[in-house]
Amino acid sequence: MSKREPIYKVIFLNQGQVYEMYAKQIYQSDLWGFLEVEEFVFGERTQVVVDPSEEKLKAQFDGVVRSFVPMHAIIRIDEVERLGTPKISEAKGGGNVMPFPMPMPDK
Repeated sequence: MSKREPIYKVIFLNQGQVYEMYAKQIYQSDLWGFLEVEEFVFGERTQVVVDPSEEKLKAQFDGVVRSFVPMHAIIRIDEVERLGTPKISEAKGGGNVMPFPMPMPDK
């Protein structure tokens, strides 16, 4: 019996949006305060239905070998049995927890 390779669902905040991504490798980085996320997994191209948000993520992460995600941006990491649909959604406020203030980069 062969053990299957784990798939992780990583949910994190990035510039006011919530990213829900799937990856095969996640570990603490040598770069202090970051997690390294490698081997992103997307749905098969043989699917008949094309999800525009997943296509946007594929294009955004095309050619990315490894992403360094700040620890404070991580919302949740789950080991899942099967691949879901990666997506980007707007971060909704309204809770009673105030996020830690972050300096906004100059444009």
